[in-house]
Amino acid sequence: MLHKSILLTSLLFCFTAYAKDNSHTIAHIEEASGISYCQNSNTLMVVNDEGTFYELSLDGEILASNKLGDYDLEGVVCHDDKIVFGVENKGLLIVNRDTLKQKHLKLKGKKFKLSKKAGIEGLAYHNGIYYLAIQTKKAKDAKILLVKATKNYAKITKILYHGIIDTAGLQYIDKHLYMVSDKKNTLYIYSLKTNTITKQVKLDKFSQEGIAIVGNDVYFADDDGTVKRYTVQELRLGGM
Repeated sequence: MLHKSILLTSLLFCFTAYAKDNSHTIAHIEEASGISYCQNSNTLMVVNDEGTFYELSLDGEILASNKLGDYDLEGVVCHDDKIVFGVENKGLLIVNRDTLKQKHLKLKGKKFKLSKKAGIEGLAYHNGIYYLAIQTKKAKDAKILLVKATKNYAKITKILYHGIIDTAGLQYIDKHLYMVSDKKNTLYIYSLKTNTITKQVKLDKFSQEGIAIVGNDVYFADDDGTVKRYTVQELRLGGM
């Protein structure tokens, strides 16, 4: 009876943990790798590693999906008239929201070249500047490119070295970058004014590949195949 009781308790614990882990899941998208909020439509854009982007309601209902091509999409920024994607080793991909017409912008400047070992992993935007998180396994190489999109290419204007390995998701809020690292299961708040990390928030164990903060909700693209939603209070992000 003791062995049965222990087994039942173990199974109950596993089930409870599983239920808890999935309580934040609002959608299932294979290899979700980036997420952005579209203010004009009050929806979310989610991308995956297979070149597809999805438009979701804020509650996770998939409203539309489009396959763009053979792209490893690793980040997304939603504008009123266009969507900008970070393609791992190719630069920026600009797509018209109505026609889906595509334009590719290669990166130029600062003697930097994309590669499989130093590809785009996250994307954010503010005031004409795109912030590109670059993949790295060493803290000394961890960097973000500040990029301005021109008619024919994406010009690198500045490089920030921040020391956070494998930064995979970004969001700009009030002179800060909210950055996730799926290797560390941590959300970092990085001040662009002081170039320092001002706060670290430990996250549940999953593959964080993108972040979008909308009001009181914090959305994550999870490379294990889900979109998750937490509240600001759950993550103790008060004072935002």
